[in-house]
Amino acid sequence: MEYNYIKSLHLIFVITWFAGLFYIVRLFVYQIEASKKPSPDKEIIGEQLKIMAKRLWYIISWPSMILALVFGIWVLALRLFFITDAWMQVKLVFVVFLIFYHIKCHIYFKQLQKGIVKHSSNYMRIFNEGATIVLFAVVFLVILKNSIDWIYGTIGIILFSVVIMLGVKLYKRIREGNK
Repeated sequence: MEYNYIKSLHLIFVITWFAGLFYIVRLFVYQIEASKKPSPDKEIIGEQLKIMAKRLWYIISWPSMILALVFGIWVLALRLFFITDAWMQVKLVFVVFLIFYHIKCHIYFKQLQKGIVKHSSNYMRIFNEGATIVLFAVVFLVILKNSIDWIYGTIGIILFSVVIMLGVKLYKRIREGNK
């Protein structure tokens, strides 16, 4: 019974963590685009986006990551035998990647809060897909668990990533054509 409650809390905070990661990078896109607007739009929109990003990052994203990890470790401690399963080992690699992705988002967040723009909005659109790829990979790993299935799933994720990147490039061309 305890396991199901802990697992449920883990899943809830994983969902809110991903929601925060998806939205923060979208806010980065908007902040970068706002930085290119003429005054006073640049300052008004830019300041509002900074406030939104700060609240999202510190009230939702960071606490969600910490709680997802705490409850995830707790779930694993209750079912320690999962650690020997190949699917769990691969999942944990994706979790480590997601933590690094989160830290990279934090670096971008700090830069944009200071008004430092080092990347284009198109770069951020592509960067935003990193969390999507991890989400797909982890869901398939957890649901399928079978080693052959997660290998096919991983190949599918790579192909899915290529399709997403092509979609982003197509979207950029369409946007540039409408200007």
